[in-house]
Amino acid sequence: MILDNYGYSSNNSGMNQGAENNLYPDSSKQEQHQTKGMFLVGMLTGIVISVLVAGSVYAGVKVADILHLRGSKQTSAEGASAQNVVNDDSITKLESIEKVIDEYYYNEEDINTDNMIEGMYAGMVDSLGDPYSVYYTQEEWEELMRDTEGVYYGIGAYVSIDSRTGYGKISGVIENTPAQEAGLRENDIIYMVDGEPAQGLELSEIVAMIKGEEGTIVHLTIYREGEEDYLEMDVVRKQIESPTVKYEMKDNGIGYIQITEFDEVTYDQFVEALSVIKGNEAKGLILDLRSNPGGSLSVVVDIARQILPEGLIVYTEDRSGKRTEYSCDGDNELKIPLVVLVNGNSASASEILAGAVKDYGKGTLVGTKTFGKGIVQRILPLTDGTALKLTVSAYYTPKGNNIHNIGIEPDIECEFDADAYYDKGVDNQLERAVEEVKRIMAK
Repeated sequence: MILDNYGYSSNNSGMNQGAENNLYPDSSKQEQHQTKGMFLVGMLTGIVISVLVAGSVYAGVKVADILHLRGSKQTSAEGASAQNVVNDDSITKLESIEKVIDEYYYNEEDINTDNMIEGMYAGMVDSLGDPYSVYYTQEEWEELMRDTEGVYYGIGAYVSIDSRTGYGKISGVIENTPAQEAGLRENDIIYMVDGEPAQGLELSEIVAMIKGEEGTIVHLTIYREGEEDYLEMDVVRKQIESPTVKYEMKDNGIGYIQITEFDEVTYDQFVEALSVIKGNEAKGLILDLRSNPGGSLSVVVDIARQILPEGLIVYTEDRSGKRTEYSCDGDNELKIPLVVLVNGNSASASEILAGAVKDYGKGTLVGTKTFGKGIVQRILPLTDGTALKLTVSAYYTPKGNNIHNIGIEPDIECEFDADAYYDKGVDNQLERAVEEVKRIMAK
C-alpha cells in the first residue's frame, strides 16, 4: 500500500486513518514498495528561566564528570568512525544521557527503557527530515499490515497532514461509518484528539491517537473553515471494512467508478466494477480519484493496464539512477470516453494513474490540482518484527514528468462547492464530469 499523503494508511485516504500514502514498489507484505496579565507572565517566565539556567550549570558539570570518567572509551571521531552513527563517541554519550536522566529526571515513573530505545531508533529515521520515512515498532508494523488488508478499528476516515498548519486533516470520509455519522467532513482540521494537541505530530502518531478498541470513544476537536468556533465531536470506534471501489451506472449510459485507495483488495474490486460497467454497455466512464491518497504501486499499475494503450505507465529512478519501468501491453485498452476526477487530496498512486491518462491523452482530468507526491517508499521489515519505511526513489509519468511538490493540473478546473454538497447533496464536480463525458460522446 502506498502509505502516503500523508499519506496512509493515511487510508490519505474516506479516512483510513492510516493511509499515509506511501508508494510500495512491491505488493509483497514483507517488502512493500509503498499549528490581561502579559507583563506578569513575562516576569514570571524570566524568573523560571533564571532558575533553569542555574540548574543547568550543575547538570553540565555532572555530564562533564561522566564523560571524563569514560574518556578512555572515547575516540577522536576521525576517519571512518565519524561517518557512522554507532561509534564509541555516540555510545558513550548515550550512556551519559541515560545516567543523567536516571539521576535527575523529576517524574521517575515516566522513565521507560523500552520507550527510550524505540525513541532512539525512531529519532534516527526522523533526522532524515523526510515526512514519509518512518520507523515502525512491532505493534505499529503489525497494525499497518492489517490496514493494508482493508480492515481496521477506527472511525472510517482518511487522514493526511495539512501542509499549511502542520495539523492532521480529514482527507476523506467512508460512507456509513462513525466518521460520517458524527458529521466529519473532508478538509476538517484535527485540532485536538482527546484533549491532546495534534500539531507537529507524525501522521502515524495522529492515526494511533484516533484508532482504538472497538466500542470506545475518541473525542475530536475540529477546526472547520467558516465556523466561528471549534467543533467538538465524540466518535465511536468500530471495525471498519473499507470498500476501496464503488460503482454505478448513471443516466445516458455513463458508468461511474470511484477508487478511494489502492489496497491489496482494490484490483479485484476494480475488475469486477469495470466488468459490470462494460456489461451494461456503457458509452462513457467517469473514474473518481478524488481524495485517494495512494497505495500499492503494483496495484495501480495493474489497474492502469485495464485502461491504457500499449506503452510505459510509470518509471522510477533510485539514488544511483537505476531505472525501473512499468509498462502496459494495451490488450485491455479502454475504448470509451473517459473523464478522471481529481483534487488536492489525490496523491501518490492516484497521481500515477491520473498522470498516465493525461500523458496519453486517454481521458480528461476534471477538478483541482493534485497533491504532488512523486516519490516512492519501500517498507523493509527487520528481523525483530520492527520495520523501516524509507523513501527509495522518485517516479516519473510516461512523458518523464516528476510531479513531486508540483502536482498535476486538471484539463478542466472545477472547484468543489462544499455548501452545495453538504446542504443540498449536489456534487458540482461530478456534474461537470458528466457534462464532459456527454460532450465527448456526442462527437
